Amino acid sequence: MARRVLVADDEENIRYMLELTLRREGYDVRTVPDGEAALQAITTGDFDVVLCDLVMPKMTGLELLDALRARGLSVNVILMSAHADVETALSAVARGAFDYLPKPARTDEVLFRLRRAIEQATLRAEVGRLKAALEGAPTLGRIVAESKPMLQVFTLVRKVADFKTTVLLTGESGTGKELVARAIHDSSGRAKAPFVAINCGAIPENLLESELFGHVRGAFTDATRTRRGLFEEADGGTLFLDEIGELPLNLQVKLLRVLQEEEIRKVGDTKAQKVDVRVVAATVRDLGEEVKAGRFREDLYYRLNVLSIRLPPLRERRTDIPLLALHFVRQFNDRLGTAVRGVTPAAMRALIHYAWPGNVRELENTIERALVLVEGDEIGEDDLSPRIRDSQDRIKGTLAAGELSIKKTTRVIEEELIRRALAKTGGNRTRAAEILELSHRALLYKIKEYGIEA
Repeated sequence: MARRVLVADDEENIRYMLELTLRREGYDVRTVPDGEAALQAITTGDFDVVLCDLVMPKMTGLELLDALRARGLSVNVILMSAHADVETALSAVARGAFDYLPKPARTDEVLFRLRRAIEQATLRAEVGRLKAALEGAPTLGRIVAESKPMLQVFTLVRKVADFKTTVLLTGESGTGKELVARAIHDSSGRAKAPFVAINCGAIPENLLESELFGHVRGAFTDATRTRRGLFEEADGGTLFLDEIGELPLNLQVKLLRVLQEEEIRKVGDTKAQKVDVRVVAATVRDLGEEVKAGRFREDLYYRLNVLSIRLPPLRERRTDIPLLALHFVRQFNDRLGTAVRGVTPAAMRALIHYAWPGNVRELENTIERALVLVEGDEIGEDDLSPRIRDSQDRIKGTLAAGELSIKKTTRVIEEELIRRALAKTGGNRTRAAEILELSHRALLYKIKEYGIEA
């Protein structure tokens, strides 16, 4: 849809030349001869930008700015004047003008300022949409999402939360497995009891058994007192076993016994004690393949895999990226004391097109880094790391993430080409189908299949 521009100038030849130039560039243009007519047009119409002369009959450009502010009307106004001076320009910006142009202005300068104003208006509208979406977005604990794959995860979590059933969370690193585990705990009747987490791959094997089950005094050298293990600390609550695939085989046997008998035995103790613990495990590994390779016990695998929840990588839920980016901007504004309003359209495109091998954790770190480096009130492309700026092409990004599936890569290529064709034709599906060498019906089917919005 063409962008709407209002031109307000008391000189007919200037109105005519601007209208001719802007229409040639694809803008929808309306012209008015004075400030009062401009105010009436803005009040009743919907314009992306206003090009307005400073000196006009009935109402000056500065008076128009004051009237717009008094009525709470938000539109980007570019003031133009043949009597340009620094003091007037500063006054115009202070009273709400987006920009200030001397007259006569070169055509390329007018078009450049106009594009900047429209980009800023687009960002403002997008930030408003995202803020509204963020306020009403589905949440699960600290997780924010609106994509179909994540809403399915939300549904599964809520269904399983109140059962003691063991849950196995699978997915790539950085997809938020611990957040989901905590959400399961917080959504259950165990919410007031402890949530205890341990990374099974981060603790040396000789200390892991004592860490999980505890030990009695004198059980080994340096065991100067009896110590509770994490199972005992989580009694009545939830124990999250992250990277369960790293658990040594000898401890897999003991974990299986705990799950079956619901009792633990401290290292060096002769007596077992009952525990009431809900176990949620997580892994980045394919445990089925680990079983085949003899690195993971089959009986423990089936005991853990009573209910499995796969967390999709960020590249499979790209519609969540703008929402997450704004969520992290808010989060780090509070934490760092910054006042960044959002992300520029160009930077957002780079974020959406990047492959995100580190998933949500990488996006979170990216936004934090950008907020530390940004000098304005918006995160721009230059505030992003080079690997993200240089990976805007989705196809390259997908390959960079190590994707070798022809089927998945073909889907990415197909979706990207459709998006580019629609962008090139301004959303004209008939023309896009011709460019893509597809039938109109086939294009409509693929637009629906990929969830592409015009």
